[in-house]
Amino acid sequence: MADLDELIAQLRSIEEQLRDFAYDRLRERADGVEGAKEQEKSLEQARRAVARALKALGGEPDPFS
Repeated sequence: MADLDELIAQLRSIEEQLRDFAYDRLRERADGVEGAKEQEKSLEQARRAVARALKALGGEPDPFS
């Protein structure tokens, strides 16, 4: 079970990183940076996929990140 707990912790970390990157692209998008909209959309899609994986494994994304 420790291996699963470690995997869940890693997925939480990845989900948090993806969220941070998506926020960065969102700020860039607001500043009119070309291509930021598509990158933000892709990052959010990946973040949601990781969140679904967390839920499937019995974990939840960190609600405070």
